[in-house]
Amino acid sequence: MRTGSGWLFRGAARAAAPILALILGLPPASAAESVATALVVSVDVSQSVDDTRFRLQMEGIAEALEDPAVVGAITGNPGGILFAMVTWADRASLAVGWRRIASRVDAIATAALVRATPRQAGEFTCLGQMFRTVTVGVLPALPVPAERVVIDVSGDGIDNCTDADSLTDAHRALLDTGATVNGLPILVPGENDVVGAGAYRAPGYGLLPTPLPQERTSLEQWYRAHVLGGPGAFLLAAAGYGDFSRALRRKFVIEISALGR
Repeated sequence: MRTGSGWLFRGAARAAAPILALILGLPPASAAESVATALVVSVDVSQSVDDTRFRLQMEGIAEALEDPAVVGAITGNPGGILFAMVTWADRASLAVGWRRIASRVDAIATAALVRATPRQAGEFTCLGQMFRTVTVGVLPALPVPAERVVIDVSGDGIDNCTDADSLTDAHRALLDTGATVNGLPILVPGENDVVGAGAYRAPGYGLLPTPLPQERTSLEQWYRAHVLGGPGAFLLAAAGYGDFSRALRRKFVIEISALGR
């Protein structure tokens, strides 16, 4: 288990666990002092994600939670896992707060919350803002300590509203908590085959350097450079929104089972 300043929030989480357990319906602390994995699913809902794509993402996450292989991976962990979902565009929002999933019934109930998530307004792909929100608002609220914290980031584009230094700082601060950040780029043929020079971006950059590559590159390469990080981090791409559910199911099994760790 990792120790150090990156996991200082564990002490606060442990102290608050009895109260939060009552609120969230978690077992008493004596029954579950910690979990093996806390999983944050972080979903891009910016302008490129229309209503159909948004619903495909929500349904894909719900289907993944209900998948027998995923449920098997969850129940293979004593005490199950902790799960939260963040949606992000111009800003990031905690769409589903921390919940313990320890059984198929828990998974189905959480999937229902995901399906009921309303569409969040937003135009830009503000990845740096999402990193900061997860670091300061989501991880410190863990109801019990976790041996591994995994942030599962999916999206169909690169950050277009954060300068390069700010994005790097936000990414580093998240990794300094000890979390692992995995990537699930959604590859849409003819739309985001390449990214880089001339890419759409928010106003306000001024003369600041941007995280946009000067040369045309692939979304997968950009995710490897700016999203992935932490122990055992990996990337698994989806071949379009129709493939999102399949890719996420596989990714969940790997993340929850800590395969290849």
